[in-house]
Amino acid sequence: MELSQVSPPSSFRLILTLGIAGFFSGLVLVGIYLFTLPIIEENKAEALKEAVFLVVPGCQSFKTLVMQEGKLVMPASNTTETQGSRQKDAEKIFVCYDDTETVSGFAIPGGEPGFQDLIRGIFGYNASKKIIIGFEVLETKETPGLGDKIMKDENFRANFTALAVEPEIIAVKPGTKEAPNQVETITGATISAKAVVRLLQKSMDRWRPAIENWLALQK
Repeated sequence: MELSQVSPPSSFRLILTLGIAGFFSGLVLVGIYLFTLPIIEENKAEALKEAVFLVVPGCQSFKTLVMQEGKLVMPASNTTETQGSRQKDAEKIFVCYDDTETVSGFAIPGGEPGFQDLIRGIFGYNASKKIIIGFEVLETKETPGLGDKIMKDENFRANFTALAVEPEIIAVKPGTKEAPNQVETITGATISAKAVVRLLQKSMDRWRPAIENWLALQK
């Protein structure tokens, strides 16, 4: 007695099955993304808020400043929330105040391509002394053990406690720093370290004139 032969499924049926599976998989992924996005954004905002206090020593409170037509202004509804008016980080900075409500510095976010991907960071700027007074990495995908030393190497981090911004910020080899505007890079992570220097210099070029104008209007 011969066994009956089962016909293979048609190409249309295979394509339909794969299409349906792909459709529902996409729905699941979109659902997960939409569910986790507010959590991710909230965590990023909290990390940014904490970083503001770290990069400006003595900061007790801060407010958001946004760039409008080349000038810094405070949003109509200004709080210490780092999400604020949901401006991109590149379009806002934060003015910090000490316990006497005196401006103690500015926290300036920025980003620059590194070896692997975009390095996002934030630094503190003392406008009266014209120095950078702190730096923190907000996000990086640099190579573990090499590029991520921009977060962990204490000698590199020490560059940003009193870094002069005039005439410009310059990267130099480790052990060769001779001027207050120079940043010693990291052996084995030169590309990442130089990306941080570019981040600082480009941010200074963009924000420093506006900061000086804003401060002049406060007097």
